[in-house]
Amino acid sequence: MGYNISGIQQVGLGNASVYETWEWYRLHFGMDLPVFDEAAEAGLMLPYTDGKPQQRHAVLALNYNGGGGMEIWQYTSRTPVGPKDKVQYGDLGILCSKFKVRNVAKQYTYCKDAGITLLSEVSNIHGVEHFFAEDPWGNLLEVCASDDWFNSTGHNSGGIGGASLGVTDMDRSIIFYSDILGYDKVVSDVNGTFEDLSNLHAQGKEYRRVLLTHSQPRKGAFSRLLGATTIELVQCLDRSPQSVFEGRLWGDLGYIHLCFDINGMEDLKSTCEAAGHPFTVDSANSFDMGEAAGRFAYIEDPDGTLIEFVEAHKIPIIKKVNWYLHLDKRDPKKSLPNYFFAAMALNRKKSPVA
Repeated sequence: MGYNISGIQQVGLGNASVYETWEWYRLHFGMDLPVFDEAAEAGLMLPYTDGKPQQRHAVLALNYNGGGGMEIWQYTSRTPVGPKDKVQYGDLGILCSKFKVRNVAKQYTYCKDAGITLLSEVSNIHGVEHFFAEDPWGNLLEVCASDDWFNSTGHNSGGIGGASLGVTDMDRSIIFYSDILGYDKVVSDVNGTFEDLSNLHAQGKEYRRVLLTHSQPRKGAFSRLLGATTIELVQCLDRSPQSVFEGRLWGDLGYIHLCFDINGMEDLKSTCEAAGHPFTVDSANSFDMGEAAGRFAYIEDPDGTLIEFVEAHKIPIIKKVNWYLHLDKRDPKKSLPNYFFAAMALNRKKSPVA
């Protein structure tokens, strides 16, 4: 593998109010460390925005405890559209984000007391304690136990530790996520009906659920912060699923992409082409998001779910003094020293963001 994956950088979440959505995730899941906050034109996503550039406002926020971030993404040139029908578990696309927590029972009690919609009891699946919940806009969350942490901020929750994706051909998808993204270890492979899905429009329905992880630790500038991750693939066995973005545009309401922090974009491009999954979007050279810069590209998994790759060239460390880190000349497999992350943490939003 001539490229390097540091981990899941973020899950993209289309929404109708950037700051309201960010504040909810900041308060309840500790997503309080902004990497960028920018309004601009999404001019390169034309294959997924009806061939027209669209104006948008996006915030990328991390949790300093560790884990991937959330890119909270809002159209400003059009009104974002929700799915025609309620997404059913097993539909094609990103079904839910997996948040890592130290203590699942504690987070369950916290969510219950905070009035967050809970969709399952605490239970065990794939050998991992977890429960399902829903944000105020109907996006599904899975809260999962984890012992992989970068820091301790006092918040029980960390950031994104993975995602669940609906697929039509399990074995084909396992090959895709293993060969291209390095999820080469099957943690669990189970068939049947599942009690934890009973409130997800899935009661009595049969599924195959496979949990994948990477057998080798991730390496790279942000690998220690982003941490180990899992991908759960979900296949309906007794119905034909539909795409969660059927008749809608990328950036509309819901989970819009799964993004990986990488180094070696040209090698990755060659690998994706050889595997039959060529880049459908490629910023080439460098994009500039005001406070961050780099190169990004997209591919589709075998069922059309969008996978984003970001090769960061510049990131803000301390914005107030214009201290930026240029990554393109560093050893791509070497993690950043702790003082860089400590300096980034000075940007945390510990009070309401709006």
